[in-house]
Amino acid sequence: MEVSGDRPVGADSIGVAISGDNARVVVLPKEAVDWVYSVQVPQGAGYLPESASGVFVGREQELTGVRETLTGEGAAAVVQSAHVQARAIHGLGGVGKSALALHYAARYRHSYTLVWWITSESPEAIVKGFADITVRLCPQWARTVGRDERAAWAMAWLQAHPGWLLVFDNVEDPAHLRPYLGTLHGGHHLATSRRATGWHRLAPCTALGLLPLDQASELLCAIAFQNSDPTDEQRNAARLLATDLGCLPLALEQAGAYAYRTGADLDTYRQSLGLVLDEHDDVEDAERTIARIWDHTLTAITARKPLAVTLLHTMAWLAPDDIPRTLLAPLAPDTITLNSALGELHAYNMVAFTDNQGINIHRLVQTVLRTRCWQGVSSEGFVRGRGEAERAVYQALPAPPDGHQSEPVAVWERLLPHVQALAETTPPSHPATVETAGLFHQSAQYLYRQGRDAHAIDLRAASLTQYEGVLGDTHPNTLNSRSNLAGAYYAAGDLGRAIPLMEANIAKREEVLGDAHPNTLISRNNLATAYREAGDLGRAIPLMEANLAEHEEVFGDAHPNTLISRNNLASAYQEAGDLDRAILLKEANLAQSEEVLGAFHPNTLINRNNLASAYQEVNDLGRAVPLMEFNLARFEEVLGTIHPDTLTSRNNLAGAYFAAGDLGRAIPLMEANLAQRKEVLGATHPDTLTSRNNLASAYQEAGDLGRAIPLMEANLAQAEEVLGTTHPSTLIMGNNLVRARRAVVALRLPDPAPSATETNLRGSADDGGQFS
Repeated sequence: MEVSGDRPVGADSIGVAISGDNARVVVLPKEAVDWVYSVQVPQGAGYLPESASGVFVGREQELTGVRETLTGEGAAAVVQSAHVQARAIHGLGGVGKSALALHYAARYRHSYTLVWWITSESPEAIVKGFADITVRLCPQWARTVGRDERAAWAMAWLQAHPGWLLVFDNVEDPAHLRPYLGTLHGGHHLATSRRATGWHRLAPCTALGLLPLDQASELLCAIAFQNSDPTDEQRNAARLLATDLGCLPLALEQAGAYAYRTGADLDTYRQSLGLVLDEHDDVEDAERTIARIWDHTLTAITARKPLAVTLLHTMAWLAPDDIPRTLLAPLAPDTITLNSALGELHAYNMVAFTDNQGINIHRLVQTVLRTRCWQGVSSEGFVRGRGEAERAVYQALPAPPDGHQSEPVAVWERLLPHVQALAETTPPSHPATVETAGLFHQSAQYLYRQGRDAHAIDLRAASLTQYEGVLGDTHPNTLNSRSNLAGAYYAAGDLGRAIPLMEANIAKREEVLGDAHPNTLISRNNLATAYREAGDLGRAIPLMEANLAEHEEVFGDAHPNTLISRNNLASAYQEAGDLDRAILLKEANLAQSEEVLGAFHPNTLINRNNLASAYQEVNDLGRAVPLMEFNLARFEEVLGTIHPDTLTSRNNLAGAYFAAGDLGRAIPLMEANLAQRKEVLGATHPDTLTSRNNLASAYQEAGDLGRAIPLMEANLAQAEEVLGTTHPSTLIMGNNLVRARRAVVALRLPDPAPSATETNLRGSADDGGQFS
């Protein structure tokens, strides 16, 4: 991920790589490039989520340590990368990580050209944070482009204007920051995270613990007695309460806010907690200490605004960040009432508001409410707040695209975290409903349409559980849901779970629908394809031949489903070495696909890609390469540059260049495709294994055994783990490694030691066109 630091003379555009759920490259036009270099901001400009002028007690040592590390001053300085100044703050939820980062940013704001706060719970949230920089600095252009373009412009601006501070708040996975710490070198990076591990290669860490008792008491007094100096008696009561609350800053803030709002006496408040817990448990168990406050807080809120508690219990089942107000609107009679109830929660520090009409709720609040959900189970078995959350999200789902309007991607991407949270937190006793099954199914279908079916496994599994619970094991919707889950496992390369699920589902479909029902035929085709992917051609080809005959009888010779079945059989013939039959079948199938579906239909593109691969296998590169080049351009146009089918097409073109001896074009294409496959499919997906194998073979052909052999060794180990030791692809990779090692001996070269980069590939993993 690189952006030019010095403006290229005469450049009309620059390309910027951004990282979210998928890696992509954005090309900025000339006018945007001009603004990258011309836009200036006042010293200390930027965005922080709230004022840091409120109560902040202690933490001076931690603040000093952060400052010295980032600036390279004093005894706390840590040797880092030559260009990256970064620091991570980790600790228990509610311990004050974000407050420390906010106070640092506010204290040293005028030491930086720009200070920007980025909520960082996911890769896409980080991209959004960068995009918001562009909205602030270059609004005239930002209004005309999408989020990716805005994020790319911001990254280019940061490289061109050093001296900034980026605060990445609530980082779920340290690896999500690697692309940015590796690219943006001109400023300081400060991250907060609940994760204590995974930072050693990125940044030094500050482990933030509980406040010392004196500071905890001071914080509690500062919030509870904002308009007066506490008496000695009040200070003593605060000290006792702080001890009972485990000195956890979030718990102290909640208690102080309650006392200030209601005028409650701290000692009376402490006595009314009514729980006798071991002192050490209080310190270690954050959920129990906070729960002791929230019982009283919720009682006070209920008396004032009962709807606020309903909203809080509903939000407990959603993702903690950026809950749209519109999502909660059906729970209130009108907007005024909704805002009033949310305002009550905000006054007690139970929620926070975002700039885009969203609500954040602390994860510990959610955890406590969910773990106590048994207290609010209705007579029908519905857990308090859960049904409201499911119905609210279901009602907010966009209608499926009908071909006349584009997919509302922005709406979907904002809703998905809340759908996924529902899937991950379903109570075991919660009754299943058709609406909730549809909620998970429709969301998984969106991911499928985006080429991210492998990412939809949890949603597919949740949908199947709901359908089984409400419709039974053999209802058509249940059968379809089970088939979709198997397909998601297949897309993820998990054949060990996909194949048994497919086999079980076919048996049920044959029983319920009959042997020749269209859905039964589709399921049988999918199973045969999975057998082929697993290298079991002995079961795949006979099943495909029988299934094609049934497809032709049931659907007709040129039906799209028949074309798919015929294409799969032709590919199996090719893998079995029967190239004459494979090519004739693929040529006929492509002609029919172009006639029935059109020349640029995704299925036609797949058929054309497969025919070109067959041409390559018989060494007819004169037909293979132009067909692949033409087809790749169509894939990128129709499906996008990072769709799995586009990645397969690009992989095959790189393989054709390799076969033609054109390593100058093959290797860069392979390197880029491997990086994209790891990002989109995962490091151990079979297609990623294939891409890595192909790249290693290309390195070997180029005489670079120092890079080829470590890559082959790592890839073979992963293939044995993922595919098994007897899978054809594993055997090919093993043979490639043996030949590469023999080449080392023949040339009397020293045995190449893995470089740091190559060693990192162990534990990561990659489609057709493997080189023998």
